[in-house]
Amino acid sequence: MEGGFAQVCHGKKEPLRKMSKGDIFVYYSPNIEVQGAPLKAFTAIGKIEDDEVFEFDMGAGFVPFRRRVRYAKAKEVALDLVRGELDLCVPPNWGIVLRRGLIPLTDKDTCTIACAMGVDLLELRRN
Repeated sequence: MEGGFAQVCHGKKEPLRKMSKGDIFVYYSPNIEVQGAPLKAFTAIGKIEDDEVFEFDMGAGFVPFRRRVRYAKAKEVALDLVRGELDLCVPPNWGIVLRRGLIPLTDKDTCTIACAMGVDLLELRRN
C-alpha cells in the first residue's frame, strides 16, 4: 500500500492506539471506494512498524491519525473464499462486526487470511 500507513475509522486516533509495534494489520474492504460498488475482500496485510500514532494534514481541514505499516506483497481475497474458515464469521451478527472499523482477529483467522493472500506470516512477523 502506497505511503506505508494505516488510517481507520475516518481518521480517529483511539482505534489506532489499540495496536502495538509488531501487530499484524489486515484491511477488509467492503466497497471499491467510499459509497462505491461492493467488493467484500481482504485487500492488504502488513505489520505495525512502531508505537507512534501520528497526524497527517490532508488539507481542507482534514487531519486524520495514522500508523506506520510495512505491507506485504499480497493478493486480494474475496471474503466468500475464506468465510467458512473464519472464527470472525461464526456469530450470527458477524456482518455487523465488520462494520465496527478496527476489530481484533484471532491468530487462526490472521493465519487463514494471510495464507489465502499468499503471505508468509512468519516472514512478515520476522522482518
